[in-house]
Amino acid sequence: MMMMMTESMTSEMQTCMDAFMECHKMCMETMTYCMSKGGKYMDMSMMSMMRDCSEMCMMCMNMMMGGSEFMGRTCMLCAEMCDRCAMACEKMSDDSKMMDCAAACRKCAEVCRSMEMMPA
Repeated sequence: MMMMMTESMTSEMQTCMDAFMECHKMCMETMTYCMSKGGKYMDMSMMSMMRDCSEMCMMCMNMMMGGSEFMGRTCMLCAEMCDRCAMACEKMSDDSKMMDCAAACRKCAEVCRSMEMMPA
């Protein structure tokens, strides 16, 4: 049985949830964008990084809502994946859509690292 903690959700948690949602959404949108652009945008390692990153953000969100004991470690992995995804996107610094995705990933990584400091 999933325990929903929405009523007692702290502002820190809300900030995290927002960052996860935004990062997930940006990665998905950017993947679609890359597919429509084609060419150098169809970089498979970058595309799979975006997919992994968006999946990981969803997983973190679900774990946070469920109050999982693995939240801290999952957040650390998420931060790492977000950073990697941001670096991949930043290679296309002349494209504002790619830079928006990178920014969302960076913000999410930052939030994930701050989460690690919080007691479970």
